[in-house]
Amino acid sequence: MPRIAAAAYPLDWFDDWSAYEGKITRWVDEAAGMGAELLVFPEYGAMELASLGGADVAADLEGSLREVAAHRDAVDRLHIDLAARHRVHILGASGPVFDGVRPVNRATLYGPGGILGHQDKQIMTRFEAEEWDVVAGSSLTLFDTPIGRIGVIICYDSEFPLLARRLVEAGAEILLAPSCTETLAGFTRVRVGSMARALENQCVVVHAPTVGAAEWCPAVDMNRGRAAIYGPPDRGWPETGILAETALDFPGWATATVRLEAIAEVRRDGGVLNHRDWAEQARRDPQVKLVR
Repeated sequence: MPRIAAAAYPLDWFDDWSAYEGKITRWVDEAAGMGAELLVFPEYGAMELASLGGADVAADLEGSLREVAAHRDAVDRLHIDLAARHRVHILGASGPVFDGVRPVNRATLYGPGGILGHQDKQIMTRFEAEEWDVVAGSSLTLFDTPIGRIGVIICYDSEFPLLARRLVEAGAEILLAPSCTETLAGFTRVRVGSMARALENQCVVVHAPTVGAAEWCPAVDMNRGRAAIYGPPDRGWPETGILAETALDFPGWATATVRLEAIAEVRRDGGVLNHRDWAEQARRDPQVKLVR
C-alpha cells in the first residue's frame, strides 16, 4: 500500500551548490516525514541549477542547458544519498542530458539501493524542438519495484494515449507525469491527459508540475499548475478520480495512499472495464459514413 507524494515545485535561484542541496534535502525530508515511499518531482525542475552559472548563463537557452547538464553527477549523488537515507523511491526532476550532440530531457528514478534507470521524454513540444533543440528519447522503461510497476510519461507524453498504453500493457500500475507548463492552458492539457490515462488504463497517474516564476531563466520563466494524484473514477475510487491535489500555483506536496490491489480489482470488476475493452476499438474498426 504505497504512499505517494507529488511535488508542486517552485524554481529558485541558488548562489552555490549547498543552497540547492539544502532545498532538495528539505523537500525529501518533508515528504518522507509524511510517510511517502514514492516521491515525484517535475519536468525541468533541474533547470534551477542554471543559476549556478550566473545570470548570463541562466538567461541563455543553450548556456542554461549545458550548465544544468554539467551538474548531473552531483545531482545523482545527492538523490542516491537521500533515497537510501529515507528508504524511498524518488523520480528526480528532469533535465537535459547530452548523450549525443543534442540533449534529451531525462528523468531518473532513484531507489534505496541506487539508480534504477531513467526515462527520456518521447515527444517534443514545439518549444523544445523548434527553439531549444532538445531531442526525443528512443525507448520506454518499465520499473518493476517493491511499491509497484511504474512507468513515466513526461509532460507532453501524457497527452498521447499509445505511449501510456504500451507501458500498461507491459504491466504498469502507476504512471508518473512530471510536467512544466507556462500557462493554465498548458497545465490543463497535461491534467486532462493524465486523468484520461488513469481512466482508460484504470491505473494511478501522478502529476507533478513546476509552479511560480523564474524570470531569470527564459526557458522556464513562468510555471502554472497543481500537483495531483489521479485514479479511475470508478468503484472503490473517488468519483472525481482525484485522490489528492494541491492548490493551484501553490508549492507543496499532494499525497495519497494507493492500494495496488484496488487497481487489480477495478480492472477485473469495475463499473466499466476500460482496461479490458481497449482492444475493442481496433476490433470494431467501424466505417465512417459522411452525411451532408
